[in-house]
Amino acid sequence: MISINNLSVVFGGFTLINDINFHISEKDRIGLVGKNGSGKSTLLKIIVGLNKPSAGQVVRPSLLNVGYLPQQMEHAKDKSVLDEALTAFAHVFAMNARIEKINQELAEREDYESDSYHKLIEELNDLHYKAGIYESENIYGETERTLLGLGFKREELSRPTSTFSQGWNMRIELAKVLLRKPDLLLLDEPTNHLDIESIQWLEDYLQQFPGAIVLISHDRKFLDNITKRTVELMLGKAYDYKVPYSQYLVLRKERIEQQRAAYDNQQRLIEKTEEFIEKFRYKATKSNQVQSRIKQLDKLDRIEIDEEDKALISIKFPPAPRSGQVAVRGKSVGMSFGEKNIFRNAEITIERGEKVAFVGRNGEGKTTMMRIIVKELENTEGSVETGHNVALGYYAQNQEDLLDKNDTVYDTLDKIAVGDIRTKLRDILGAFLFRGEDIDKKVAVLSGGERARLAMAKLILNPYNLLALDEPTNHMDIRSKDVLKQALSNYDGTLIVVSHDRDFLEGLVDKIYEFRDGKVKEYLGSVIDFLDSKKMENLSELEKKNEALIAEKIKETAAQEKDKQTDKTQSKHLSYTEQKEIERQQRKIKTQIDNCEKRIETLEKEVAELEEIMSDPSKVTNYQEMILKYNKLKSDLDQQFAEWERLNTL
Repeated sequence: MISINNLSVVFGGFTLINDINFHISEKDRIGLVGKNGSGKSTLLKIIVGLNKPSAGQVVRPSLLNVGYLPQQMEHAKDKSVLDEALTAFAHVFAMNARIEKINQELAEREDYESDSYHKLIEELNDLHYKAGIYESENIYGETERTLLGLGFKREELSRPTSTFSQGWNMRIELAKVLLRKPDLLLLDEPTNHLDIESIQWLEDYLQQFPGAIVLISHDRKFLDNITKRTVELMLGKAYDYKVPYSQYLVLRKERIEQQRAAYDNQQRLIEKTEEFIEKFRYKATKSNQVQSRIKQLDKLDRIEIDEEDKALISIKFPPAPRSGQVAVRGKSVGMSFGEKNIFRNAEITIERGEKVAFVGRNGEGKTTMMRIIVKELENTEGSVETGHNVALGYYAQNQEDLLDKNDTVYDTLDKIAVGDIRTKLRDILGAFLFRGEDIDKKVAVLSGGERARLAMAKLILNPYNLLALDEPTNHMDIRSKDVLKQALSNYDGTLIVVSHDRDFLEGLVDKIYEFRDGKVKEYLGSVIDFLDSKKMENLSELEKKNEALIAEKIKETAAQEKDKQTDKTQSKHLSYTEQKEIERQQRKIKTQIDNCEKRIETLEKEVAELEEIMSDPSKVTNYQEMILKYNKLKSDLDQQFAEWERLNTL
């Protein structure tokens, strides 16, 4: 489908990608991995056609439909969430508008035998064929399902996109990419702004996706669940493995070990051969053997060991001073912004040394609770207190944006460092991969990952015994996340972390607070235990509903049988007048059922007509008003169905 041939990318004198080759087939599931700055995002931009390589080429079919989600992009602000997502079907609306225009033109023309008339007929047939493909799908229903799956609530779909954060707008962009159903999906960090439930929904969606996927992600579990092939970019080269990420790590280690063993064996052979040549070079009796060995060395295919990028952040948090037994206690905590309630009656107890995660949908109050704990916000209900001798270090979700962009990397730490730690600033920055001239860079020119590392380095300057980290792994590559996870596991203080990264949380935290529907619920155990319990809760709820429905049906059937028997018994003893009254009541109910069925038929017809109008942008003047009308009709239809069911039980 797509072939990357001898591709190179050079910036100034630095070679980012050096003569790489690989192929993307129709149903490939490729994880593109490598350290931050290895060229992954650049390669996606070249494949989609936004950037050009310095050398080589990308060969792709001209009609290939590519869907691309970058890490950062501009967002529309003049539409509702639903209307913006529906722009994914702009080609369908344009197609329907063109069909309408051609029909109008054909009705007005009389040159039935002309070439231009026949060309219009051919175009119309072609458009009708293409439109028929989309008519089989309910684009409004599909758009709504996708937005709900990505975490939006139904009542939020009519809100302007300008009232949502950048993260939520990225979800709209992701929805648009998915709704276009491209032949190839290029996704650059799609899980960065998703919560755990939305990530699971996206996993399910991508597992069923019929086309090819090239995916950049720092979520190990997400890569393992979606991809079947891993392409690693390292020091300008590409290494292609036909396995998911976790298996790639094993094969990569085996490849390098085998390569090193073969290299060592060859070096020993070369060394012995050179010793023989040197020893017998001037002996006439050995001249033939010496010449043979020299030719052997000349023909030898020298083994080279692939270079490895071993640069890693090196984090070790200072020993935590001892605090009181309870680090944080919240009683009946509630938070509202105006009339909007975020959560209430939250009970939180975090003891010294515990490692706790806040999880839940975005907007449910995780960051709000964190900001209450660090005294950035004041709760509107209840109380939140930190314990005796608690020294709190806080990493905000937008921490990298809070850095002074006019400072250098070194100045950022130097401004807040006190005492002997000031003599170790260069060592600390080096541990976070800021070396040499890097420490003199302005914060303004740093990448998102570099700013995140710098913000994390600030936490090393003081011996905190409570770390509150809000999405600390955003912009970190997998290896750096592993190092941070290990450092936090070894940290002897108390930890509160907001994260949606299941692999990062697993094995790190032992208690979870879930924020959902205005409530905060405590779970003891790992994140896997939590997710399993959530599945069990959902299954139990479903089973209870099914059991209740079955029980209701049995009860209803038994009651009907009893009524029939009663009717038969009673009818034998009813007077003529009483029997006539029963028949009259039955006729009345039948008339009501007939009228209800007619209203249902009328409403279904109105809904269908409105859907047809909404699919043609030339007929729509106000989408917002149309959506409200559509929702009202659907609500009326539901009520009529409920009434029809009630009447049929009488």
